[in-house]
Amino acid sequence: MRLVRVQTDAGPRWGSLEDGGIVLLTGSFADGFHPTPACIPTPARLLAPVQPTKIICAARNYAEHAKEMGGEVPDEPRIFLKAPSAVVGPGDAIALPPGAGRVDPEGELAVVIGRRSRHLTAADALQAVFGYTLLNDVTARVYQKKDGIFGRAKSFDSFCPVGPWVDTAFDPSDAAIQTAVNGEVRAKGRTSDMIFSITDLLVWISAVMTLEPGDVIATGTPPGVAPLESGDVVEVTVEGLGSLKNPVE
Repeated sequence: MRLVRVQTDAGPRWGSLEDGGIVLLTGSFADGFHPTPACIPTPARLLAPVQPTKIICAARNYAEHAKEMGGEVPDEPRIFLKAPSAVVGPGDAIALPPGAGRVDPEGELAVVIGRRSRHLTAADALQAVFGYTLLNDVTARVYQKKDGIFGRAKSFDSFCPVGPWVDTAFDPSDAAIQTAVNGEVRAKGRTSDMIFSITDLLVWISAVMTLEPGDVIATGTPPGVAPLESGDVVEVTVEGLGSLKNPVE
């Protein structure tokens, strides 16, 4: 299933993207989703397909990106939190904060949690996954360097585009991932290049905090960074999963 969240005349609704349109659903990440008789045509206005209680991001999870940012390759996962209020959907604008200086896109594969989880093991970690989506971990580099911690640099409103759907059948083991600005590829790699696998991240993070249904884990960005400017269009693509495109203002 490709789960979407779509704007309807009655407000936001969950739906399943099908060949004939979007089948509206009832339910939740915690309780599961169930089809209704209602179907709306495509194209339709897609919203961010998640409303997480938290967004946990893996830092320096691609060796070449760690090197280009002047950091060492970590010997265990390094994580930070990104504010849920930063989430926007496909097609929504990324707003450059006045005076923030350089702002970079960071295209990533993201994991969406499907059940409440704590102390996962390597054997059961992937059972906690509902599906996969695309995420752009937009970053204000000046504040990242100045603060020494990532909270402000990563959490401005609109700094977390997510979507366009959550795919429950995607295989994340070895897919090409890239970020392009105005059609020019700025960053690229493969998910198989991750230092810490999705299983590794789930085990490590769930030993620290409880993961709730609908929470998001961003798995890190491959090498290649470049600043955004007003008027740009940034597009994150993961092979077999789709593309997430957002204008910059």
